[in-house]
Amino acid sequence: MASDGEKRPSGSALPARWRILSWILVTTAVALVSVVFTTRVLLLSDVDHDANADITQEIDEFRAFAAVGVDPTTAAPFTSVDRMLEVYLNRQHTSEGEVIVGVFGGQLLFDRRIALDRPDLPPDLTDDGNLFDQILGIPANSGVIDVDGGRMRWARADVTSGNDNGSLIVAVFTAEQRAQVGETIRTIALVAVGGLGLTAIIGWLVAGQILAPIRQVREVASEIGEKDLTSRVPVHGRDDIAALAETFNSMLDRLEQAHDTQQRFVDDAGHELRTPITVIRGHLEVMELDRTADAATRAATLRLVEDELDRMARIVSDLLVLAKAERPDFVTRSAVDVTDLTLDIEAKAQMLGTRDWQLMEIAEGVADIDSQRVTQATLQLATNAVSHTRNGDVIQLGSAFVDDEGQHLFRVWVRDTGPGVAPEDATRIFERFRRGNPSAADLDGPAPERGGAGLGLAIVRAITDAHHGSAWVHSELGHGATFGIDLPVERPTIANPDQLLIATHDSEPATRKAATP
Repeated sequence: MASDGEKRPSGSALPARWRILSWILVTTAVALVSVVFTTRVLLLSDVDHDANADITQEIDEFRAFAAVGVDPTTAAPFTSVDRMLEVYLNRQHTSEGEVIVGVFGGQLLFDRRIALDRPDLPPDLTDDGNLFDQILGIPANSGVIDVDGGRMRWARADVTSGNDNGSLIVAVFTAEQRAQVGETIRTIALVAVGGLGLTAIIGWLVAGQILAPIRQVREVASEIGEKDLTSRVPVHGRDDIAALAETFNSMLDRLEQAHDTQQRFVDDAGHELRTPITVIRGHLEVMELDRTADAATRAATLRLVEDELDRMARIVSDLLVLAKAERPDFVTRSAVDVTDLTLDIEAKAQMLGTRDWQLMEIAEGVADIDSQRVTQATLQLATNAVSHTRNGDVIQLGSAFVDDEGQHLFRVWVRDTGPGVAPEDATRIFERFRRGNPSAADLDGPAPERGGAGLGLAIVRAITDAHHGSAWVHSELGHGATFGIDLPVERPTIANPDQLLIATHDSEPATRKAATP
C-alpha cells in the first residue's frame, strides 16, 4: 500500500480492454437508441401523413361529386341532400381505420362497411352520437380528437341544397396503425439489443487481439532480468502496434548491447588488471617485509610499481575506447583531405620510436571518414610495428584508394621488418587480449615496448567496424608483417593535383607523384 507521502499514479484502474469495450458499447448503444427513436418518429409521422392523405382524398372526391349534383342511379339531379349523402356513402370503399359519416337533420348516415365487425374502429361507434355532435360543433373543418383506444383525425365538408343542410365527416382512427408501429419498434429494439450483445462479444475479441502485442510487451518486460535481456516481442503486421513492438525491441537491443558492453568492460578489466595488481601487491609486501633493503633496491621496486601502474592506466584507457566503440557516436564522419591526413599520421608516427620511417605512397582526394579515429587506428598499427622492431629498423607506411570486388576503399597500411605473424595467429590477432606467439619468431633483440595487454589491435578493428570496413594483416613468418585498414568510401574528389612531398626519417624530403585514384 502506498504511503501518504507517495504520489499515487493517476488514471483509471479499469483494464484497457474493458475501457475499449465500454466505449464501443456506449457509442453503439447511443447510435442504436438514436436509430430506434428516429425510426419511431418517422413511422408515426407516416401514419399521420397517410391518414391526412386519405381524409383529403375523400373530401375532395365528395366535393367533386356534390359539384356535379347528378344521381348516377337515375341520371337526374339530386333533389335532396340526404339522397346525395346516401348515394355517395353507398359508393365508397373505406380503408383500414377509416369511417365516413353523413349528417342530415340530426341523423347519422354511415357507409355500408360500418355494419361489418371492424377491429380497426372503436366499438359502438354508430351509437356514439356525442362524438359526431362534438365534430359538428367545432368551427374548424378538420382536427384531431383523442378517443378511447387511440387518436382520431377528421375533416368535415358541409353541403347545402336549397333549404337542406348536411355534412360529410371523414374520420381515420390511427390506433391500429400506431400499434403496428409499436410492434415494429419493439422488433427493431430487440434486434438492436442482440446486435449490441454481438458487438460486445466481437469488441471483446478484437480489443484482445489489438492489445495482445501490448500484453506481450508487458510479459516480456516482466521476464527481463538483470542477466537476461534476450527476450523479444513478436512483431506481426505493419500497423501502429507492430511499430510499438519494433520500438520496444529496438530499446531492448540497445539495453542488451549496453549491458553486454558494460559486462565485457567489467570482465576485461577484472581479467587484465588482476596481474598488475598482483605484481604491485607482491613487490610492496616484499619491500615492507625486507626493511633491510638498500635505497637502490627500493627505487627499483618503486620503478617497477610505477611501470605496472602506467600499464594499468593504458589498459583502462584502451578498455574505455573499446566500450565507447559500441556507441553510435563513436565515429563522426566528415569530408577529409586524405593527403593531409596521411602526412599528419606520418609526422606523428615518427615520435613513436627511433626507426627508419618511410612514407611510400599517399592517396589523393577527399573521403568521408572520421580523421581522428583513422589517425588513432593507424598510430596503433605504428605502435605495434615499433614494439616488434629495433632501433633503426625500417617501418613503411602509406595510403591509397583501391577497388576490391566492386567496392571503393580508402586503405592505410603499415609495414615493419619484425619477426612477422604466424598463420595461426593472423586469424585471431585482432581479437581482445590476443597476442602473437613469442615462440614463433626471433625475439632476441631489445624491444622494451613488448608485452602489451593485447587491446591495441582490437581497438583498430573496432574503429574499422564502426566505418563498416575491415582490418587485415599480411605476413610471412620471419620477414615482417603488413597491417592495414580498408574503409569503404565514395569515389574521391581530387583535392590537389600538384606533386606531393614524401618525407623520410633520415633523408631530405623527396618528390613523389601521387598515384591518381
